[in-house]
Amino acid sequence: MKWKTRVTELLDCEYPILQGALSRIGNWKFAASVSETGAHGCLTAAVSSTPQKLRDDIRRCREATDKPFSVNITVGMCPHIDEMLEVCLQEGVEVIETAVFTADEYGKRIKEAGRKWIHKTATVKHALHAQKQGADAVILVGLEGIGFKNISQLPTMTTIAWAARELKVPLIAAGGIGDAHTFLGALALGAEGVMMGTAFMATKECPISDRFKERMVQAFPDNPHLRTTVLAPPKSRDYEEVMKKRGEMSLPKWLTALERVMLKHDDWQLAPEMWNEDYDRLSSLMSFAVTYVDHIPTVKEFVDNIIGGAENIIADWQFLKR
Repeated sequence: MKWKTRVTELLDCEYPILQGALSRIGNWKFAASVSETGAHGCLTAAVSSTPQKLRDDIRRCREATDKPFSVNITVGMCPHIDEMLEVCLQEGVEVIETAVFTADEYGKRIKEAGRKWIHKTATVKHALHAQKQGADAVILVGLEGIGFKNISQLPTMTTIAWAARELKVPLIAAGGIGDAHTFLGALALGAEGVMMGTAFMATKECPISDRFKERMVQAFPDNPHLRTTVLAPPKSRDYEEVMKKRGEMSLPKWLTALERVMLKHDDWQLAPEMWNEDYDRLSSLMSFAVTYVDHIPTVKEFVDNIIGGAENIIADWQFLKR
């Protein structure tokens, strides 16, 4: 069947599946391997670290695939952000994704250049703001996701169903999605595409260690540590303290500290600036999508399994055959 939604039309991809930006992981090789499957790959500007390296990586990605891909520029977490955005515009990147903080200034530059702007956030309130500012689509991450979190974040099912009632632009769901059932579930809730991070990490092409991939295979969502990291609210004392330090620390360092507080890490006061964050620590984070990780496929096998599985589910739904 043809998977045509406003998201596939916007991104010019075959399937409404996006690869998460993946801090310190989303390099050009990984993005190209995802785009080659018919899904939509994402090159993370912060992984390139410098504007010139980003320019080189965009060109390498184009050499590796003739399929579309986007570039992620996360506000407060991407070094040389203005120069990075300028490189994207100069290199003709058609889709640019911003994330975390309000990105009005960058969104305006993207739109004035005639490019497509997608903003990623964790609350309906901020998604509506991005829509008002002209975003072509929004990505909403539910509580079951991992990485940078928001104190007001709600579970994925509630977030997406609520947002679908409020938003007019295409909605992309994220947070704990990792198989055919959750893919279809997100679409049934009103999303027109999904973004996956953890599930894509559990593929052969992902540049993290085989040791951690095996940990994902062995993980279960009811593991107390994982449950606390993903779902539990931050310690109130740590949250209050880090919020008081917002004006005292540089934004990149404060954001890293806030992220660690949200993930219940006791070492948050030792946080470095975001782009100097420990690779092993970042690459070891996992969402509730590990529920569906039982082996390590290639990226193509993973995408094919989701699409094939979803089509089989639809074909087996007897109530659709009346």
